[in-house]
Amino acid sequence: MPSFELRDLGSMGYGEAFALQQDLVEKRKQGLIPDQLLIVEHPHVITLGRNGRAENLLASPEVLRRAGIAFHQTDRGGDITYHGPGQVVGYPILDLREWRRDVAVYVRSLEQVLIDTLAEFHIQAGRLAGATGVWVEGRKIAAIGVHISRWVTSHGFALNHSTDLSYFQYIVPCGLAKPVTSMAELGCRAGRGEVAASLAGNFSRIFEREMEMAA
Repeated sequence: MPSFELRDLGSMGYGEAFALQQDLVEKRKQGLIPDQLLIVEHPHVITLGRNGRAENLLASPEVLRRAGIAFHQTDRGGDITYHGPGQVVGYPILDLREWRRDVAVYVRSLEQVLIDTLAEFHIQAGRLAGATGVWVEGRKIAAIGVHISRWVTSHGFALNHSTDLSYFQYIVPCGLAKPVTSMAELGCRAGRGEVAASLAGNFSRIFEREMEMAA
């Protein structure tokens, strides 16, 4: 079975993590490294995807500065989203030529990783027709936005673990006027490490990759 390297980056700024993804994508394209799964937590940041609409940002630059929130435009799909402390963010660097050359199947598989992980913590989550991501009773608990270059993926998912949900007031999350939730809000007291380990295990199973820890 092919392998992937798991890298837990801890807390890292969005710009630094984006630069690391770009470097790993180029190395993966050249066959210098195996597939990767980066797990990270970002300081407060709002990101706007390549298909995003500026009107879904509800705060001025001055308001964002006062709230301590950075802003980045990025090349992932999707609209606008928030990242911050208490989120478990996953960035797979996966060569789909060695799995399945199907973007829709890839996104659905990321959703399944999240759904199966939440089930392990007794949270029944699922999909919402016409909307990417993972939902619990109409509330979004995980967002997904990806970029694919020559069949190598970057960006990925953000799972609200113990996130301060008040920060979503500054945006229309993913362009959808729907509420958000978190594992903590739903009563889950599992630690970040437990959640990250579950995500990595489900990623390994669904993408049929053997997990290795990066050096």
